Amino acid sequence: MQQARRKEKLPLSSEEIWDFIFYLMIGVLVGARLFMLFWQPEIYFSHPLNLFKIWEGGMSFHGALVGVIVAGWWFCRKKKLDFWTVADIVCVPAMFALALGRIANFINGELVGRIWNGRGCVVFPAYGDECRHPNMIYAFFQRMAVFGWLVWLSYRNKFKPGFIFWNFVFLEGLGRIIVDFFREDSLYWGFSLGQWFSLVMVLVAIWFFRKRHREDLKKIFQRI
Repeated sequence: MQQARRKEKLPLSSEEIWDFIFYLMIGVLVGARLFMLFWQPEIYFSHPLNLFKIWEGGMSFHGALVGVIVAGWWFCRKKKLDFWTVADIVCVPAMFALALGRIANFINGELVGRIWNGRGCVVFPAYGDECRHPNMIYAFFQRMAVFGWLVWLSYRNKFKPGFIFWNFVFLEGLGRIIVDFFREDSLYWGFSLGQWFSLVMVLVAIWFFRKRHREDLKKIFQRI
């Protein structure tokens, strides 16, 4: 039933769906690499061609998000689809994929947490013998909680298109701000660079909630 409703909202052939995925992949790659200019300016500003060396690693989540939004908007404009409706549909499985990505980070020993000797700490040999916060696991559960909320919203009252997407942006941004306190990162005025970008996500989402989705928020609070 839910799949049937979604097909009505997103009337694309199989070939067009593959085209859509291609657009999103390009958006992810371009956005994620361009935002590395913020993370490692000393490398990419002095050697900008290194941005094309994706095999060397380095992908920004916030850049990928911006890239996906731009690519998705461009595709919807080309196909004369409602961008907000498409965004509501795509963000739900995207959050699940992002949660699994944190498990991959944990397995690979990437994005390690701050040194901590509490119960449940983990040693990542590539970073020394110190025990650390398994912040990737924290992020996995945070994202799974957001995924559950988005699924719940998808099956509730009919909301104005874009409401589920902005829940995704708001809750992921807020979650990143909280969880990244346990991650080993350089801080700038108390926040890491990722937390500052996440704060922008939260503020932009709040602006859209106030401008477009006040009635939708009322529906949620009435049910709570």
